[in-house]
Amino acid sequence: MRIAVASGKGGTGKTTIAVNLALSIPNSQYIDCDVEEPNGHLFLKPKIDATKKIKVFLPEIDERRCRLCGICVNACQFNALAIAGNKLLVFPELCLSCEACKEVCPMRAISRKDSEIGKVNVGATMEGKIAFADGELYIGKTRAVPVIEAVKEEILEEKVAILDAPPGNSCPVIETVAESDYCILVTEPTPFGFWDLKIAVQVVQDLGLPFGIIINRSGLGDFEPEIVDFCKKEKIPILLKIPFDKSIAEAYSRGQNLVEFRPEWRTEFKQLFETIKEQVKNG
Repeated sequence: MRIAVASGKGGTGKTTIAVNLALSIPNSQYIDCDVEEPNGHLFLKPKIDATKKIKVFLPEIDERRCRLCGICVNACQFNALAIAGNKLLVFPELCLSCEACKEVCPMRAISRKDSEIGKVNVGATMEGKIAFADGELYIGKTRAVPVIEAVKEEILEEKVAILDAPPGNSCPVIETVAESDYCILVTEPTPFGFWDLKIAVQVVQDLGLPFGIIINRSGLGDFEPEIVDFCKKEKIPILLKIPFDKSIAEAYSRGQNLVEFRPEWRTEFKQLFETIKEQVKNG
């Protein structure tokens, strides 16, 4: 089973939910797909057993063969190639590694050049109870999706995989939540939290995923009634509310998990998992 934890707005508590859910249920695996800023390892403190480098295709031009015909430039849908004077230029930041340029070149002047953009770490918590994998997109690199794809390849089908998604609603999020059995959307009762939640709801509805909402920092601000009314109108289940509590924030800043700081919350997360299983079962 795959459960994705996402949100529109960053900082709503996705990692808090994902980590504590993984800690509360048996046979779990934590998958950190927030590859631009993975932080689940700070709370689970895994032992890393293997690190895998992630490489993608970049075109390498053989200037001796290239006739500057422009066929590759026209074939590239991402404007990653251009002819300037008597030189064919490559813009690595725009290339999506489709290899169309290499395929259409009549002179075979384009070959594969591997570009290392990130890495994937695989391991388990020190007690071995939770399988772990996260990805890291290198600084200065722009393509999160190939790294997320590589992280997801580490999912163990016999486990309950908890996928911690990046913030926002763009391609990295869609790649993370795609093929999940269920998606938890985490929000907070603030104007930005509510606005981005509505966009996230549209995304998961378009993907056809069953989903529910968790309100983190419940009691903060004035927007909680609007979120509740929105969920009633859209018939979206509110799965859980976590209160706005200074002691929880202080424990978080120390790297302490909610279910360890307040063991009674382990029961809440176990019930959350049972609720999700029931919703998935009932379609």
